[in-house]
Order: sequence, then structure tokens, then C-alpha cells
Amino acid sequence: MRYTANEFAAEKASPPPWPSPQEQGAGGVGGGGLCAFAAEVLTAAWIFALILWAGTPATADTPKAAPASGLVSYHKQIWPLLQAKCQACHQPASPGGKLVLTTYADFFKGGEHGAVIVAGKPEASPLLEYLTGKRTLMPKGGPPLADTEVALFARWIKEGAKDDTPVVKDPIDAEHPPIYTTPPVLTALAFSPDGKTLAVSGYREILLHRADGSGLIARLVGQAQNILSLVYSPDGKLLAAVGGAPARFGEVQFWDTATNKPVNAVQTTYDTIFGASFSPDGKELAFGCADNSVRIVSVPDGKQLLKFDNHSDWVFATAFAMDNKHLLSASRDQAIKLIQADDGSFIDDINTHTSALRCLVRNPKADQVICGGEDGIPRLYKIFRTERRTMNQEDHNLIRAFERQPAPITALAFSPDGTLIAVGSEGDVVNLYNVEDGRSVASLRGHKGVIYALAFSPDGKQIATGGFDGTVRFYNLPAGTLAKAFVPVPLNKATASRQARRF
Repeated sequence: MRYTANEFAAEKASPPPWPSPQEQGAGGVGGGGLCAFAAEVLTAAWIFALILWAGTPATADTPKAAPASGLVSYHKQIWPLLQAKCQACHQPASPGGKLVLTTYADFFKGGEHGAVIVAGKPEASPLLEYLTGKRTLMPKGGPPLADTEVALFARWIKEGAKDDTPVVKDPIDAEHPPIYTTPPVLTALAFSPDGKTLAVSGYREILLHRADGSGLIARLVGQAQNILSLVYSPDGKLLAAVGGAPARFGEVQFWDTATNKPVNAVQTTYDTIFGASFSPDGKELAFGCADNSVRIVSVPDGKQLLKFDNHSDWVFATAFAMDNKHLLSASRDQAIKLIQADDGSFIDDINTHTSALRCLVRNPKADQVICGGEDGIPRLYKIFRTERRTMNQEDHNLIRAFERQPAPITALAFSPDGTLIAVGSEGDVVNLYNVEDGRSVASLRGHKGVIYALAFSPDGKQIATGGFDGTVRFYNLPAGTLAKAFVPVPLNKATASRQARRF
């Protein structure tokens, strides 16, 4: 029996944190303080869902040996070998020898020394010389391919090196957006700078709502299953979304806010990407990656300008300093790293390593960042060190540690004037604090599950929250009273009436 992810989860007591691969909806991770817990849950859930979904293409499966009769299959036998053994060093983000092996077209195109395949002529194909060590042995730094695997490549080339990848029509596009039978996990929210629009993550789409929650404006459908972070450019002309498909690809999307049309979409790395931030001048976009790197791309062409590799674990958040010249990144390795944005020169770990970090956001009015993670303590840091480093591991950049939350921190946000911070956690309450003195201001209640996304309205009078229960909630500030709650995705008629009774 074939199950979609949501059908499988329907047998459980609570809704799942993943979408079905085609017809069901589920949200991504990030936006307003992207955090690791949501990313890890959805990544693991997506891998499991992909296993359940029989129609999903294989990724790094061991290729089956070619039968004695019949042609070698590129799709079933060659591609899995390339993905498992070669693509780590031959991908668009790091094309060793200028050779990219992530698509058939790029494979056939070759690298800096020309084509590596001559169809029908394995003896004239440099690929086999690399695989057998007659040239530099590949895969570089890894175990060589087995003789049977090399023979598979030779047979495929001799038989014409054809691409037999099946062409499957994508059932989801702008004219055929996702169909939802249950509210998706909401973990990416962003208000437009003019205060008119709220962007909400969905399954393979961004849903644009009127900022008062009175109605849906547009649905921006893309390729990334999970939208993990949403951020508007400083001038409000572009909306950037980062996310991807776990164990398949990461993607950066740029959307024109005047027309709600796509400007560009660039796939990079082989896992989802997190924690996007625009540079203050709007010319660059930074994000973190599951390969432990931090990357900066130009806007809106998505050309990679910088890859920073000094973290030792997944990077979940980034933030530019106010001077446009420095970038901060927060990782599960417990470090907040400060680097020069133009050349990636490492400057400092601005914090004492105390806990795996999940979130980082910069004060919009000062060179300060608030971070949070596993230990549940929000910490406010100044970006630039003003005291000499000592051997005593003093936390010199620490301005203030706020009260410990009831669970690990999963979302953070600064108010537009920089005077308040909002803290969401694996609990079901969002706490507001005064930045200047750490005083508790309000507690926002009514959530059903983990809070993954927070976004202050540009005028600072409201805050939007989103989380596991798939509901957007608006709270009035500073009182913290609930103003409105709604499911941001259209539900089919069978479930819409049931959802209406929840509120």
C-alpha cells in the first residue's frame, strides 16, 4: 500500500511536521530567527517521507549491476554512482576542475580540460583514465571505485552514454499550487517593509497575505519543498526565500514584490539552506548551510561571492553588521563567528561557547545580536570586541543574558526600534523582554506546540507568530493580547469546517 506522508501520520495522535511530496502541504523552517530544531525535525521527517513515497527518485542508492543483456541505465546505475562518489567535489558551488556532475548536460560538457566522455568510445574517454588512476585517481581523497563500477561506466559509454532519465511532469506549478488537507508547519514569516504584506512559508510556496490577516494576496510557487527563511530586501523590492529539499538540494529564490513574479532561483549545495540575511545595501544575501559553510551570493543573480568554512557543524543563521562589511554566523558548534564579508577573513568568535546555537538576529538599530539555542538562555552580544582577550575565557562581548526559557529556543526577533526582543521556544509561549534592562514585558499564549517563526510589524504595534500547529497569530503590543488567528493556506472543504471549529 502506498502512503503519502500525511496519510501515514493520520494514524498518529498529532499532525506530522512534514508534507506529503505532491498533494499535501507542509511548511519549512526559518524566517524571523531560523532555528535548528525545526530544521532537524523537518530534515529527518522529509527523508522518512521520501522513503515512504515510492515515486521519489533515488539519491545515493547503490546502483544495481547491469544485466548481461540490456543497456546500462544512466538514471538507475550511473547517476547514483555520481551522486554517491563524485558530486561532493563536482557541484556548482565547488566545481573541481570546473567539472560539474550534477546534471547530465554538465557531465557531458566536461571541465577545464574539455569533455570527459566520448560517446561510443570508452578508450578515448578521459573519465575512465581518472577512474582507473592512469591520470589523477578519482574520487580524490576517497576509496577508488570497484572494478565492477568502472566497468559499468565503460559499458555505458560504449553503448552511447545516453540519458534515460524519465521525464516526469511536475504536478505543482503556478497554475496548480499545492492542495492542503491539513495546516502546514509554519516556520518562516516576514512583514514587507511598507507594512502591507505578510509572507508565510508553505509547502513549495510562499503565501502572501494582507498584513492585517484579512485575505490571501498571492501564492508564489517554486521548487524548494521547504521554505526555511524569508527576508525582504531593505528597499522592499525583492523577497528572498531560502530552503530546499533535504539530501537533494538547497535553493535561493528571489521574487519581485511589485509583480509577485520570480526573478531568479539558484540551487546550491546538496541539502537545505538556512538563515538568510540581506546586506544593508541590499546587494548581497548570506545564508548558512548543512555542509557547515556560510555563503554569500550576489543579488539577484545568485552568483556565489564567498564560501566560509570555519564552522564545524551546521550553520543556522547569519546577520550582516550595520557597516555592510562584516558578517556574523551562528552554528550548532556553539560559535558566533565574525568575518569580513568581502574576503571571508575570520576575525573572532564573539561569544563563549556555552550551547549549540539555533537562532541569531541583529538589532536593527545597533551592532548587537541576540542568540539562543539548546540551553534556553537568550544572550545579547555586542558585535565588535572592545576588551583585550584573556586566557580566562571571559564573555567580554556579552551585554546581557535574559531569563532561561522553559525549553530550547527556536525563534527570535527584534522589534523595529530595537527596544524589544521576542523569544519563542519548544514550549508554547512567546516571551517579550525589554532590551535595555532585560525586564519581562509580556507573554504571548495560545499556541499549540513549538513556535518556529516570529515577525514584528514594521510599526511595532503587532507581532506575528507561527509554529507547529499551522496557525498565524497576531498579538497587540505591548499588552500581548491576541488580535487574530488564522490558517494561512486554503484547505479543502472536508477539512476547512473542522479547522474553523478550532478557533
